[in-house]
Amino acid sequence: MLKLFLLPLAAVVLLCVPFVFMAKKIKSGKSPKGAFIGNLCTFAGVMGLGVILPLGGFVSAAADEGSVIAALSTGAGLGYLAAALAVGLSCIGAGIAVAAGAPAAIGAVSEDPKAFVKALIFVVLGEGIALYGLLIAILIISNMGTLLGI
Repeated sequence: MLKLFLLPLAAVVLLCVPFVFMAKKIKSGKSPKGAFIGNLCTFAGVMGLGVILPLGGFVSAAADEGSVIAALSTGAGLGYLAAALAVGLSCIGAGIAVAAGAPAAIGAVSEDPKAFVKALIFVVLGEGIALYGLLIAILIISNMGTLLGI
């Protein structure tokens, strides 16, 4: 029981240690590039250990062998892939839209403060794309649940 508390705590400490070195380098006026690369390597190592060494039986959410076979079917895998692509690609599109719209909106508001609402609408329309992708992913996953009998 103690290892279930100490292992995640050790992972969090390992991920936070490079930030201490990064803060010291920034405080002394040096570049924190090496500490940042160390943080990325530590993060990759902790995530790799998390994949290689799963803890106990709480990693699997399956109840019995039949549901494992159903969950690992090709159709379910493609459904989860479709949901992930719907969210991922819509968020990339929303990021591109907001990246183009927000600076233009800030420029318009700096010239004419009355244009704030009009500028805000264009930024929000770009962000709506991500919400549509999330909605589609929720619909895909809910339909997969009915198909798998979950």
